[in-house]
Amino acid sequence: MQLTAKLIQLLPLQTGAGKNGPWKKQDIIVETEGQYPKKVCISIWGDKISESLLQVGSMLSISFDVESREYNGRWYTDVKAWKVEAAEAAKIDKAQDDQVYFDEGQMENKDDLPF
Repeated sequence: MQLTAKLIQLLPLQTGAGKNGPWKKQDIIVETEGQYPKKVCISIWGDKISESLLQVGSMLSISFDVESREYNGRWYTDVKAWKVEAAEAAKIDKAQDDQVYFDEGQMENKDDLPF
């Protein structure tokens, strides 16, 4: 899933050590655009945390997964980012994807169309 939203709050960086070594997690609060804006808490783990990119007020394009798990009869849902980039950079990438993938000369001869 993908979301473009404005970063409105950085929560404190969390760190620790687990069986696989040290870890760090940054939770951010973003707000969507539109008539009914929504606030979403998103977790960013490990090397995906970019302090230069995570500036309050910046527009971000966030690719994420939603996962729920049960613990003691209650369900908990996490929104985990797997890619975070500036919204402008995402627009440039999308514009490159919208390129025409044929030679313009191929469209000049319209007599060979099957209909």
